[in-house]
Amino acid sequence: MKIHRDLNDFYAHNPVLTVGTFDGVHLGHRKIIARLHDLAKAINGESVIFTFDPHPRKIVAPAESNLRLLTTLDEKIELFEQSGIDHLIVYPFTPEFAQLSYEQFVEQILVGQIHTKSLVVGYDHKFGRGRQGDFEFLKGCADRHEFQIEKLDVLLVNESNVSSTKIREAIQIGDFETANVFLGYSFVLHGTVVEGQKLGRQIQFPTANIEASDPDKIIPGYGVYAVQAKVQNKTYRGMLNIGSRPTVNRNADHRSIEVHLFDFDSDIYGEHLELIFFRKLREEQKFESLDALKEQLAKDKANTISFFQAIQK
Repeated sequence: MKIHRDLNDFYAHNPVLTVGTFDGVHLGHRKIIARLHDLAKAINGESVIFTFDPHPRKIVAPAESNLRLLTTLDEKIELFEQSGIDHLIVYPFTPEFAQLSYEQFVEQILVGQIHTKSLVVGYDHKFGRGRQGDFEFLKGCADRHEFQIEKLDVLLVNESNVSSTKIREAIQIGDFETANVFLGYSFVLHGTVVEGQKLGRQIQFPTANIEASDPDKIIPGYGVYAVQAKVQNKTYRGMLNIGSRPTVNRNADHRSIEVHLFDFDSDIYGEHLELIFFRKLREEQKFESLDALKEQLAKDKANTISFFQAIQK
């Protein structure tokens, strides 16, 4: 996959293209990508995804503070590469670009620079200033500029339409059974191990405190989770607590993230860590004593071990 940060030297043979933010690169997005591959093969062309950095809402609504993303740019790039796309355009979303009408975007960029042969959009595609770039509008553009256009129907999984919004909602309540099915993979959070209060060491459950790699990355809701963690090129099972932190930190909604890794005893301050979420074990609780907390953590560990043993069978 070739990655393009601008269009100065861009070239694709008979480009078959789709446009969007693709947050999550979920099953609905993959349906579009599969269609790109089919159409490109039919015309001896190349598949192209056109996306943006930063996310458009950071430019068009800079005062908003509730942007929560399923995937960072690096995570999206990795998922696109796995999908076998020929070209990924990561276009700078600037205030000047935001002022383009969709018709200008089509004429100047999709046709004028990329020379699009075929455009594929999702069932709910709307883009551009005033959200004018719906399918009916694009059909007119396609007729004028002589490229093909196709709209795909909604993807249903378990009789529910797959969308980034529904996945975010599931993650916020800790419903990873739904979120991971809709994503087509297990939700991942990348971060760095930072100094914490070290309370866990006093009760034989030491934890690594995590600062997410992107402040806009969605953090799951409060509670205790069964996770896997990749650190120093090894994978460990563990249990993770997400709670509230009285002091401001870099994580979305200032949530604290603490993970206890099983069969692990190393100093990893400053290390990069990848967390893979599987199941919510329970809600966050307050305990009357450290002994009561320690007793519950022992139960959480037993439940986590049982969960992983069950999914291995």
